[in-house]
Amino acid sequence: MKHLEGPNELFRAWLIHDIEEAIAFPSTCDDLAARTGIGPLRMTAAQSWLAVTIAGLGVRYACRRGTASKGRSRVYRGAVAGLELHVFTHLLASLLRRSYTAGVVTAPLVMLPGAWRARQELAALGRPLGLVDALRGIGFLMPLAIVSHGLARLVLPRARWLGARRHEPELGLTV
Repeated sequence: MKHLEGPNELFRAWLIHDIEEAIAFPSTCDDLAARTGIGPLRMTAAQSWLAVTIAGLGVRYACRRGTASKGRSRVYRGAVAGLELHVFTHLLASLLRRSYTAGVVTAPLVMLPGAWRARQELAALGRPLGLVDALRGIGFLMPLAIVSHGLARLVLPRARWLGARRHEPELGLTV
């Protein structure tokens, strides 16, 4: 059996996509915090990059499992299906916000084709993805995102967990 291309393509697509997310996430979080009044939603650029790095370890693990198992790994299959679904969360968020959100440019242009390629490869091997894979993907990627962002905030705390930013001097807190 030839070497699988899907796992590496999926990881490369995720990497390009998450570079956009890491760059733009602090701004998107600032806007969300301002709109909702929930200061802890804010994050620094360093926290954003650390969160993406931590999440990348999980995605890379899933892709390596995909290669090692020749596409049979449940975590890999979940990652493929989950990252496909992840694209639509970006589109929906931008639609609801009626403007750019972190990751919305590369989600349909890079992440979706990468996930589709991995999906097609699995189907060609006689292992098409199903609903269970999508549910596993949600079960893998949602906790991964929550944990990576939580750890980033714990390891690199901002001025205070209250979410003070330089453009909110009325809170009396400093960055």
